[in-house]
Amino acid sequence: MFAIARPSAAADGAAAGQALYQTKCAGCHSVDTDRIGPRHRNVVGRAVAGVPGYTYSPALKKLGGVWTPARLDQWLRGTQKMAPGSRMYLEMDDPAQRRLIVAYLQSVSKTKP
Repeated sequence: MFAIARPSAAADGAAAGQALYQTKCAGCHSVDTDRIGPRHRNVVGRAVAGVPGYTYSPALKKLGGVWTPARLDQWLRGTQKMAPGSRMYLEMDDPAQRRLIVAYLQSVSKTKP
């Protein structure tokens, strides 16, 4: 008997997250290119406001720290709550959607906690 190969749950989440990223984030962000917002490749594990050459708002520079999956979830929940005065205005209420987008961002990052 042969087992049918099935992608892992993490791969499934990353694929669904990529689709959500395209509809909810790609208007301002790209994985590999700075646009209105900074590029997202390797965002997990990167310092907040840490893309060289990108001009961040003072509010985001002041935030400091490192982007972790939990911190990205918090950011997507309410950018102005986390860094009042930042240029990004987003409130994503659905925890499942946030989880999928974060899974995608983890899949395009070297650091995968």
